[in-house]
Amino acid sequence: MKIVVGLGNPGRQYEETRHNVGWMVLDRIADRAGWSGKAKARDAAAVARGRHGDLDLVLVKPTTYMNLSGLAVRKVLARERAPLGDMLVVVDDFALPMGRLRLREEGSAGGHNGLRSIIGEMSTQGFARLRVGIGDPGQAAKDHVLSRFSPSERADLERVLDAAADAVEDWAREGTSRAANRWNPWRLEVATPVVVADADPAVGTADVPTTNAEPPPGPDKDGIVRTRTGWRKLLPPGLRDRP
Repeated sequence: MKIVVGLGNPGRQYEETRHNVGWMVLDRIADRAGWSGKAKARDAAAVARGRHGDLDLVLVKPTTYMNLSGLAVRKVLARERAPLGDMLVVVDDFALPMGRLRLREEGSAGGHNGLRSIIGEMSTQGFARLRVGIGDPGQAAKDHVLSRFSPSERADLERVLDAAADAVEDWAREGTSRAANRWNPWRLEVATPVVVADADPAVGTADVPTTNAEPPPGPDKDGIVRTRTGWRKLLPPGLRDRP
């Protein structure tokens, strides 16, 4: 069982704001799993759980407001009797450009109140986190994180949420290091995630050349195609028909 915590603030005034992108990623996973609207109030959070494909997941959206997120995390870990190594926290990050992901095994709060609360409650920085870029705020950071994405950003946001949901599923399936190697180099302009051998997720990965071209609707030259549940490499024609 893997626990995925998406950070955000409750209340209609905060719906779909940049600061709630962690909730939005969990909503995308819940949509894929058919769990939309099935979360239950438990442990100071909205919790949905079950089998999604080959994964056993617990999706947790703390309802304590951002700066008390650690309370819900402590409660859900105690209830599930789960170690920190089985938990991933999904958060917004205005230090990352819109359309960038950063998956790491541990680290500081980096100025994020939700992460600061979890670190304080658990007395450790040793848990995985997926940071989702929401763009540079300039000078008014608070106004920026509590603002909604502009109409021009909405199409890009859909692709970012899909990529972040894929990264979460890869983390649950393969672990932080492999998922970080695949998704830390990802850009909106790049059609496929890039696997970087022996990269260290703690220090990031090398930049990847980008292009402004939109990803093709079908398989690319390497036979990789986007599906609802992630990126898949098609088998050669002679093997697809085998039982």
